[in-house]
Amino acid sequence: MRVLLLGSGGREHALARALHRDPAVTALHCAPGNPGTAEIADNHALDPTDPQAVVELAGRLGVSLVVIGPEAPLMAGVGDALRLTGIPCFGPDEEAARIEGSKAFAKEIMAAANVPTAAARVCETTAQAEDALDEFGPPYVVKDDGLAAGKGVVVTEDRAAALEHAAACERVVIEEFLDGPEVSLFALCDGENAVPLLPAQDFKRAYDADAGPNTGGMGAYTPLPWAPAGLVNEVMATVVQPAIDELRSRETPYVGVLYAGLALTAKGVRVVEFNARFGDPETQVVLDRLATPLAGLLQACAIGGLNPETTRLEWYQGAAVTVVVAAENYPADPVKGDEITGLDAANAVEGAYVLQAGTKLDENGRLVAGGGRVLSVVGTGADLGAARAAAYEAVTKIGLRGSHHRTDIALKAAEPAGAETA
Repeated sequence: MRVLLLGSGGREHALARALHRDPAVTALHCAPGNPGTAEIADNHALDPTDPQAVVELAGRLGVSLVVIGPEAPLMAGVGDALRLTGIPCFGPDEEAARIEGSKAFAKEIMAAANVPTAAARVCETTAQAEDALDEFGPPYVVKDDGLAAGKGVVVTEDRAAALEHAAACERVVIEEFLDGPEVSLFALCDGENAVPLLPAQDFKRAYDADAGPNTGGMGAYTPLPWAPAGLVNEVMATVVQPAIDELRSRETPYVGVLYAGLALTAKGVRVVEFNARFGDPETQVVLDRLATPLAGLLQACAIGGLNPETTRLEWYQGAAVTVVVAAENYPADPVKGDEITGLDAANAVEGAYVLQAGTKLDENGRLVAGGGRVLSVVGTGADLGAARAAAYEAVTKIGLRGSHHRTDIALKAAEPAGAETA
């Protein structure tokens, strides 16, 4: 199988690593990729949001599957263009991807499918936003209706800050605050059927103890020892399957991975958000634990052959923890261009390895920071404690001036009967 993977972040390096390990993959290409993917795949300079350029590259390479990593190409219609030319694609068409691209559309789908979620109001004026904030009260939850690279949500006790965020967006969804720990569940979908992966948890706030601004994610772990028994089956039955059934009924079948961001509230499971692609950094830990070859699963989704009755995923024992090393001043205005050192030493730590995200090579061939979230350092072990230890030991080997990372990823979950609240 010849595979083309679109994207350049840590999620894509994790996907590339999993595909590279699959014996069915005879050629692996990334566009544009990053210096990390270049070590295991052929990188191609390309704008992944340009449908025609992607179609031309896929045709020239003779690939049998295109895997779309980030959300922007999905919303640009890259999946539509590939399918029109007969190239199998893992990733939804533009219309189905609106489940992430528009928070209002996602709420519409959930309402029609009776999916449990927070009560919400769609607001386009300051007066509407003020009324919604008064209705739901603090903590205030204000979401940019469009794509915002994981940073379009403000959760605050400060009404003025909530209004300021609403005013900065053309359209927002304001909703009630959902209490309880959050869980990310990915489901592979072929338009009709869905198969779940392991649930994971990420950490959105920039600093320890969930302080600071929201980010794209500062770390993640799996498994979740505190999650209630039957959680995955419940979510598949009440959230994932109803959502893809509703999309199919609208003649917009959902093909790809459906990311359900969940809150385990006192009243039960509630959907915080849907995303139309693998989450970053949860992908880094979930795929680390996946023993079943990945390429065949993604191809089965793309061509419509995913059978939940016969698809039995196998998982490695133990746990995985990833810690994001971020550039100075992330997420506000990340400093770029600083040299990254120590990756060989970090990769030499037993049970640990480094996935590259916001990296690039400068004119002298040095590996430097090229984005906000620069590296995802993955640690594995027999349990979360061992996985944490491996990840954080590897982090100590890395040099990046001004960088920062959280020190409490999976800390509470590694303790007896621990539960995270990220």
